[in-house]
Amino acid sequence: MRALITGASGFAGGWLCRACLEAGDEVLGVSRSGTAPEGASAAALDLRNADAVAACVRSFAPEVVYHVAALSSVGRSWTEPARTLEANVGGAVALLEAIRRHAPGARVVWVSSSEVYGTVAEGPIAETVACRPESPYAVSKLAAEQLAEVYARAHGLRVVVVRPFSHSGPGQRPIFLLSNIAWQAVSARRRGERTLRVATGNADVRRDVTDVRDVVRAYRLLAVGDHEGVVNVCSGVTRSTAEQVAALAGQVPDLAVEHVVDPGLVRASEVMELRGDSSRLRSATGWRPEIPYERTVADTIAFWEATLPGR
Repeated sequence: MRALITGASGFAGGWLCRACLEAGDEVLGVSRSGTAPEGASAAALDLRNADAVAACVRSFAPEVVYHVAALSSVGRSWTEPARTLEANVGGAVALLEAIRRHAPGARVVWVSSSEVYGTVAEGPIAETVACRPESPYAVSKLAAEQLAEVYARAHGLRVVVVRPFSHSGPGQRPIFLLSNIAWQAVSARRRGERTLRVATGNADVRRDVTDVRDVVRAYRLLAVGDHEGVVNVCSGVTRSTAEQVAALAGQVPDLAVEHVVDPGLVRASEVMELRGDSSRLRSATGWRPEIPYERTVADTIAFWEATLPGR
């Protein structure tokens, strides 16, 4: 298949490019930086530039479009709400228009976020639960996915909206929890330290965490079938912030890890638990998560061991 992947230079987008290449797809990875994993063609593209997006889609004529690109930090969306909405919603408009005009028969895998659900009294959260976004990021993702659904109904586009819950793994930026504490641990080792003080926000926040490699495998399974509507991608198992720090500590026995809560990192509006129901995905594709959390932690540590200087 000819696969166009937005956000190819990013974390999930990069892993998706690799998964598609391994499956034999012809991949065009687009990003603002114009970089993509080895083996994929790459194009520099700002999704807010409607003319450039249209020209790209027209030229490549994709059979499947994976829309992964986004400003994806919940925390940063509070400090940059306008930029988050402009990027995540404005880029969606340009991409959908380009698909409507130049690739109306393409399968579209539209990556949203579990953050659109907000606080739900009881989990696991199924796709039928009403959405109550609680951050500018969540609002931007819900608006973009609703726009995709409007285009699907109005123009007959073949869209499946995926709502991934938290995902981690090697290559993730250290603004996200697991990657951040792994980066801190490796940095401390490089400095020859014996102790590590890890400061986080609310230690009791629980997230449904899946390895990114399992997540992108789900995306591709949804692309090759005739799936529509909204589909969760998740493990169904939650871990608290404290438990994730403890899991990291267990894999760096040479460091004494002290976990403290920094009041300055506690968010005013926080979804305390997000646990998903992946029954729809499992029934439609047979997908199951294959990579245990312990391996995700180990591989993330290994990534920073190989990446940071001073090895």
